[in-house]
Amino acid sequence: MCPSGAVTRSTLRQQIADALRDEVLAGRLLPGREFTVKQIAEQYGVSATPVREALFDLSAQGLLESDQHRGFRVHQFTVADYRAMVEARALVMDGVIRDVFQEPVPDRRADYRDALVSVRRRAEEAARAARGGDLDILIGYDLRFWRELGGLIGNGYISDFLHRLRVQAWVFAVPYLRGDADVRDWLWNGHAELVAAITHRDREALRAVIDGYNGHALSWADRLAGLGPSAAETEGRA
Repeated sequence: MCPSGAVTRSTLRQQIADALRDEVLAGRLLPGREFTVKQIAEQYGVSATPVREALFDLSAQGLLESDQHRGFRVHQFTVADYRAMVEARALVMDGVIRDVFQEPVPDRRADYRDALVSVRRRAEEAARAARGGDLDILIGYDLRFWRELGGLIGNGYISDFLHRLRVQAWVFAVPYLRGDADVRDWLWNGHAELVAAITHRDREALRAVIDGYNGHALSWADRLAGLGPSAAETEGRA
């Protein structure tokens, strides 16, 4: 896993968790897929202990379900779950928008300026991937964008919560988006507008971008619900 140096058990645990999460996000481990600790240990050529720990970490993040007798299963999120994610994100972001403009302007802090430059770069890359319909590239940049953007908030608990929601939302969305011929219509690309609103500390513009983002997500959820369970599942597998 890491031939250039020693790998501790905790490092190996994280590497396995990251690799499996990437497999889920890439759609190679589909919702409902079952596997055991032994199978994953053999796949990666490692002992069972760090694999078991990694799988329990992913279960705690809501990505896997554990069964004492059958092993682990990739969690199957529903459209209702996705709507709840969007609503939870909207509530948290509403508080962030309200509070961030009550703080002193941080633009003179070198670390804040550097972070904003990095976030802006991620925004451009994510938006470009979304416009091109390149799902694999978009997921990576989008997750890094929101992770770094969350760091600007200065509250690790909020940042971790939003990151977890974002990962879960992608896990739900990937199987459907990969089978959608109109995928570019449903990939939000307002990252740059969001960063611009933050940079200029424009509260109304920021709220408009976030509201548009959430509305876009809920419209997609309505579309999936309108397809009906069997049609939506078929589209996700296409």
